[in-house]
Amino acid sequence: MVHPVEVTDANFASEVEAQQGLVVVDCWAAWCGPCRVLSPVVDALAAEYEGRAKFGKLDIDVNSAIPQRFNVRSIPTLLYFVNGELVDRTVGALPKLVLGMKVEEHLGALAAR
Repeated sequence: MVHPVEVTDANFASEVEAQQGLVVVDCWAAWCGPCRVLSPVVDALAAEYEGRAKFGKLDIDVNSAIPQRFNVRSIPTLLYFVNGELVDRTVGALPKLVLGMKVEEHLGALAAR
């Protein structure tokens, strides 16, 4: 089973900005209850969209530069990047169906390019 990659301040440029296609970054922290609820959903989406979208997890307690750069004020926040550019975000422990629809929306937009 595919798991999201660990995204850090140090590898953000290579793991996210240099990537073509859709990359979804889960900004989370160990102390955050809703983040723990969302984590298996992100894992499931990573497996479901293997080969079509890349998923990563960024621990905001260990990595502060990227959350500051992208104005992450609440967690969990999912940041959606297309070809290295931030195009969307969702905040909160949203249901898998809602997040899957968001992923499909961005994959559809990519296909239309």
